[in-house]
Amino acid sequence: MTVLSSRLSRGVIKTPITASFEFFPPKSEKMGETLWETVQRLAPLNPSFVSVTYGAGGSTRERTHKTVERILNETDLAPAAHLTCVGSPKAEVDAIVKDYWDLGVRHLVALRGDPLAGIGAVYEPHPEGYAYATDLVEGIKKIANFDVSVSGYPEKHPESGSWQKEIDNLKRKVDAGADRIITQYFFDNDLFDDYLDRIAAAGINIPVIPGILPIHNFEQTMVFSAKCGTSIPEWVARRFAGLQNDPETRKLVGVAIACEQVMDLVDRGLTDFHFYTMNRADLTYAICHMLGMGQHGTEKVAA
Repeated sequence: MTVLSSRLSRGVIKTPITASFEFFPPKSEKMGETLWETVQRLAPLNPSFVSVTYGAGGSTRERTHKTVERILNETDLAPAAHLTCVGSPKAEVDAIVKDYWDLGVRHLVALRGDPLAGIGAVYEPHPEGYAYATDLVEGIKKIANFDVSVSGYPEKHPESGSWQKEIDNLKRKVDAGADRIITQYFFDNDLFDDYLDRIAAAGINIPVIPGILPIHNFEQTMVFSAKCGTSIPEWVARRFAGLQNDPETRKLVGVAIACEQVMDLVDRGLTDFHFYTMNRADLTYAICHMLGMGQHGTEKVAA
């Protein structure tokens, strides 16, 4: 029995763990049904919030808004709407911000956003828009007292070039009024520790929530990770070796890896985690259940 499985079976996770979940707006009615099944499945885990992404250049603006509105109206969950700078003038972005406030949304995730041509292309700010996430955070805070989250990159954003530029940019977002940092997913916890040290050295003291990606498809994860600058340790690759045609075993491996990662982070003092669900509940629910999140009927068993 591994240390992890032993700890879980004996119920020795003493620190309460909290989670938030990320969804993306559905592209079709069928995908909408899948998303809503996922939302309902994960809701009993009592997430601190659930975020809904925003497509490049505002391509999913209406779908993001509808998804956020439905979560707000039909569940007890606290939705956080993503918002980017790409492809929109300030007046348009400001109108969206005001609309969210009027709707009852109190949490926004402020991002620069990927270039319209995709990850790796040269980013060009809209001539009449918010140029960068720092500017967007400032603009949001001037409109209303939103809770604002921003992104962080434990292995540097691919465009940063140096750690100095990376941390300086993060510091500007914090100084502009950001309330928390949600990180890109990562698999090497030592690199995350180094990141926290750099943040602390820069005088940044707002909460940092590590991003966790339950791996559903290892090949797709490798491709996206190469684009966003996330390294994949060799031990992770070995776990998935030979499982290309074995989806059920892949799920079990994905759950085990994420549980190990989160428990190691708990040992390092972290208690709050942001899960990139990919609009699928199975792995995320299993991971959170094993880690003691939400209410799973423990009291009933004890009675």
